[in-house]
Amino acid sequence: MKIKEVTIHHLKMRLKNPFSTSFGTIDNKEFLLLEAKDEQGTVGWGESVAFEAPWYTEETMKTTWHMLEDFLIPLVINKELQHPDELGELFKGIRKNYMAKSAIEGALWDIYAQQTNQSLAEALGGKKDKIEVGISIGIQKTMEKQIEVVNQAIKDGYKRIKLKIKPGWDFNVLRTLREHFPEVPMMADANSAYTLEDVALLQQLDEFNLMMIEQPLAYDDLIDHATLQKQLKTPICLDESICSLEDAKKAIELGSCGVINIKIGRVGGISEAVKIHDYCAEKGIPVWCGGMLEAGIGRAHNIALTSLSNFVMPGDTAGSSHYWEQDIIEPEVVVEDGYIKVPKEVGIGYQPNLEAIKKYTVESKVYR
Repeated sequence: MKIKEVTIHHLKMRLKNPFSTSFGTIDNKEFLLLEAKDEQGTVGWGESVAFEAPWYTEETMKTTWHMLEDFLIPLVINKELQHPDELGELFKGIRKNYMAKSAIEGALWDIYAQQTNQSLAEALGGKKDKIEVGISIGIQKTMEKQIEVVNQAIKDGYKRIKLKIKPGWDFNVLRTLREHFPEVPMMADANSAYTLEDVALLQQLDEFNLMMIEQPLAYDDLIDHATLQKQLKTPICLDESICSLEDAKKAIELGSCGVINIKIGRVGGISEAVKIHDYCAEKGIPVWCGGMLEAGIGRAHNIALTSLSNFVMPGDTAGSSHYWEQDIIEPEVVVEDGYIKVPKEVGIGYQPNLEAIKKYTVESKVYR
C-alpha cells in the first residue's frame, strides 16, 4: 500500500455521564480521528486516545497532532508498505509517542484488511465470534449512586465490573459493594494512586475476592509492584507500566503482576499489542483489553484485538450507547447479554458515520 493522503480531524464529543477517576473528572472527550487514503482510493480510519491533559501518560491531544504532522505522517506519505507491521521499523527513530503512532497505524491496518478482503479480526488472527464485555465505572458522588450504577451494569449483563478507587474511596466502598453483590466478578483500578506505604490497606482488599487490582503503584514502576505482589493474594494487573513488549517481558520476569491490560494506544499500536498478547500467552499470563473512552473507530479496533485467544478476561469495551448519545460509526457497538459480536465485514467491520463525524468535528487538516 502507498498512502497518498492523511486527514486529521479534531472531534469533541460529550459523554452521557461524567467519568471520574483518581486523576479527575471528564465531561467531554476531545480526540483526533485519522482518515488515511491510499493510491487506490481505499480509506482507513484510526483514532488517537490521548486526552487533553497529560494525566494518564505524558501524551496529550496537542502533542499527538504535533508528532503526526511534523514526524509520523511525513514518514508514511508515499512510502511503499507491504504490511502495517513495517511501521514499527519506520518509526524506530522516534521515541515513545505511542498514542500518536497508534493512531496512524490503526488507519493502515484498516486499509490492509480491506485490501486483503478480510475483517480486521481475521487479519490479526482472531478466532472468536463474540467477545465478553466488562464495564469500567467511575467514582460516583455518593455510595448510594455507586450501588445504583453497579446494579444497572449487572442488569445490563456486563460480565465484569471495574471500580475506580483512590485513597479515601477504597476499602469501605469495596466492602459495601461486595456485601450488596457477593458473587459478581469485580476488580479495582487505582490508576497509580498508592505507594508501598499503603501495603497494609491493599492487603485488606484480599478479603473481597477481587479478580485483580489494576496499577496500584506508580505509572512507570515494575520493581515496587513486584514487591507488592509478593504480599498480596489478589493478582496485580499492570496497565500504565506496560508500553511495549519489552516492558511486558520485564514485568513477567520480575513477578510484578499476574495479569496484563493491553491498550492499543498505550503500546503504540495493534502490531505491538499482538506481540504482547502472544508473549503473555506463551508465559501463561492472561490479558484483557482496556478502554480509553474511545469513540466508535477505536472501539472497533479493540473488538478486533479482543478476538485473539488469550484475551480470556472481559475487557472495557462497553457498547456505544453507554457513553454517547450518538457514536461516529454505523451500526453502533451493541452489547447483548454481556457479549459483542465480532464483525465479519472487511476492514474494521463498521462504517464511519460521516455526518456524525462532521457534526462533532472542531477542525480538520489534510496532508499530502
